[in-house]
Amino acid sequence: MNTILSACRAIKADAIHPGYGFLAENAEFSEACSQNHIRFVGPSGDVIRKLGNKIAAREAAAAVSIPIVPGKKECVRNPEEVIPVAETIGYPLLLKAAAGGGGRGIQIVNDERNLKEALLRAQAEAQAAFGDGTLYVEKLIKNARHVEVQVLLDEYGNGIHLGERDCSLQRRHQKLLEESPCTVIDDGLRKELTEASLAFARSVGYSSAGTVEFIFDQDEKRFYFMEMNTRIQVEHPVTEMLTGVDIIKEQFRIAAGETLSISQGQVVSRGHAIECRINAEDPVKNFSPNPGTITKIVFPGGPGVRTDSHCYLGYTISPFYDSLIAKLIVIDRNRQDTIRRMERVLKEFEVQGIATTIPFHLEVLQHPRFLSGNYNTRWIEESFLRGENKASMDEHFADP
Repeated sequence: MNTILSACRAIKADAIHPGYGFLAENAEFSEACSQNHIRFVGPSGDVIRKLGNKIAAREAAAAVSIPIVPGKKECVRNPEEVIPVAETIGYPLLLKAAAGGGGRGIQIVNDERNLKEALLRAQAEAQAAFGDGTLYVEKLIKNARHVEVQVLLDEYGNGIHLGERDCSLQRRHQKLLEESPCTVIDDGLRKELTEASLAFARSVGYSSAGTVEFIFDQDEKRFYFMEMNTRIQVEHPVTEMLTGVDIIKEQFRIAAGETLSISQGQVVSRGHAIECRINAEDPVKNFSPNPGTITKIVFPGGPGVRTDSHCYLGYTISPFYDSLIAKLIVIDRNRQDTIRRMERVLKEFEVQGIATTIPFHLEVLQHPRFLSGNYNTRWIEESFLRGENKASMDEHFADP
């Protein structure tokens, strides 16, 4: 933080946009920017701190009558505090970091036998990632979809939503592919989700771009509040492609003390969009990071295609940072045409020198479960990567 602030002072920066790294949700950093008379492009430190604690965020959601996943409101420190919760709501359970985000500090508990071990792992991961090992517990929704709503609010009480994104294709709680609109909710549920998201954001005094995240129980057709991310999301281009709204530009307008440039009635969503996260990981070796130097890179293009990347020929992928090297986003008239377009551009996206997840995405896009929309947040790990598609994957990933 001090190094970044020193650089800002040296060039007399007016503002800093923190991107979507950990500093984007760091209350101390937001406050340090203010103390140095640098505008932080995001919410205030107080709001970040409140929403960064998942227990406090759940309480805030319940206060405005938004359903939360059954669990324990207070933090848990040992197995003895979890067992009574399990007796009430049943297994499986999720142990989650109160200060968490990005899928860190989460452990599934299937029964009491692995409770102690899972709790210790979650505490250690939470402490290492966030400097805070506090945990809370909630019921694991087995047939769940991960659905989030993009909101924008300025300092004058104006607020809009830009629809929802489905982020259910995950591995180890890390998103792999996102799409919009969500195929398993109807217009009535969509209205409930978006209205609840704006109501929650307003209730906590939110200002900037934010994402309210929900778990959707496909069996019960109910949604539950999960958390609010106080930063721009990796997958925000999906929404930008659908609505034509430049979310980053709106963030700067809000930070500059201006009003939103668009009202809710002017937001129009057209078509269907999908984003594939291209990581420097080897799917054959359990998605192990694959650092190295890029010896060839060819980005795809064409109508309805957007590629966001920091990479270039000769770029060296470091082992010390996130393995994301590019985001590939496409849009078309409907989901079927969008999938076909994404298949085409993935085949045109050429990277040599490192292994990437491009072949994995191609297999997913061609799978009947994905094509039908009949999947949940556990499908990739529990079915797709455990034999359901193994023969095809092994052939696809084999070295030529």
